[in-house]
Amino acid sequence: MMAQLDYIGFGGVRLAAQSYGRDDDPGILLLHGGGQTHAVWHAAALALAQAGRYVISLDLRGHGASEWPGDGRYDLDAYIGDIRAVLATLRARPVIVAASLGGWIATAVLGESETPLATGLVLVDSPPRMDPVRSSRMGDALRRVATANGGHWDPRMLDSFDLPAVEDRLIEAARRLKVPTLVVRGERSLLSTQESIAELAACIADVEAVEVGDAGHLVAVDQSDAFNALLLDFLERRIPLSPPQYVAGSDSRTLRDALGCFATGVTVVTTLDRDGNPVGLTANSFTSVSLDPPLLLVCLANGAGSLPAFLAAPHFVVNVLHIGQQPVSGRFASRTEDRFGQTDCEIWDSGVPVIRHSLASFECARDTVHDAGDHKILIGRVQRVQFEPHRDPLLYFRGKYRRLHFS
Repeated sequence: MMAQLDYIGFGGVRLAAQSYGRDDDPGILLLHGGGQTHAVWHAAALALAQAGRYVISLDLRGHGASEWPGDGRYDLDAYIGDIRAVLATLRARPVIVAASLGGWIATAVLGESETPLATGLVLVDSPPRMDPVRSSRMGDALRRVATANGGHWDPRMLDSFDLPAVEDRLIEAARRLKVPTLVVRGERSLLSTQESIAELAACIADVEAVEVGDAGHLVAVDQSDAFNALLLDFLERRIPLSPPQYVAGSDSRTLRDALGCFATGVTVVTTLDRDGNPVGLTANSFTSVSLDPPLLLVCLANGAGSLPAFLAAPHFVVNVLHIGQQPVSGRFASRTEDRFGQTDCEIWDSGVPVIRHSLASFECARDTVHDAGDHKILIGRVQRVQFEPHRDPLLYFRGKYRRLHFS
């Protein structure tokens, strides 16, 4: 099954793609080289789809059916923004298969990301360091093709993408790759040498390197059967097909694990006990209830030692934590005696401690309390709020702290 797809990339540039296979199968993202289109991957895409993979073969900006940017942005960061935008729309992390220009982009996208954006990587003739003579010859050849092919790609790309300027950046990104990686070179390639591919492979922790005989730069075209066999073998060994495995049940463990699939922010809720001493705990069961009147709620476990203080106190504060405040979350989730002594706080109108530099803080008057099984639902009327719009939130998902990925 094939379909046309459209994405919005960096700077609003429209990106076109061709999909192959069923969209609920494990994904593959194909990125072509400079001066090419998605069509170079056609045989590989068909083979992958027949092997049970869902394939998205993308036209890079300025190539094929994708838009030519009016500002002429063909630098590495513009391409990175495009691929991040595409990846952000996918249901699951794909394997990226990329050639030359596409390979440089993929290396930077995955190597410079703090979160895993793919499950594997295949780099075809993508050495970060190129011999200047070979590079010049390749550029001349691409310019001749651009003149002859009737405008299938924007020749401005050749003068806008400066590989020598980003060589060291790509080498460093390759060193940071954490996914299984296959490096492929055509034996007769004019773009790479055995030495340049060996240098690339030496940078990558989990790597296999293969040279395809009697193939030039366009390995996937020159020796499609051999390339497809290598690709499928690598995928089956290192990133095998795994159909969705749903866990069902009505027991408490299954319920807890299912609820853990809902990613939440992390808060520390603070108040004062009857003697005026500060108390606080970490909670992720927090949500907005109403804007008019301004109400929010937080759920507190009946077994929490500080619950009586929250039930009796007229005010409380919800502090939403940012990514740098994971130690604060851990401190208030533990039995540490001096939680507030180790935490920078300030006091607002109610006298309840407000944790400084939080992503957001809500000072509330207790409105109502409701029994809810093994928890109490504490509803507060917001009286004052403060937030910092430039920090990233601390997230909690499946029992672990997480970091938000911005596309």
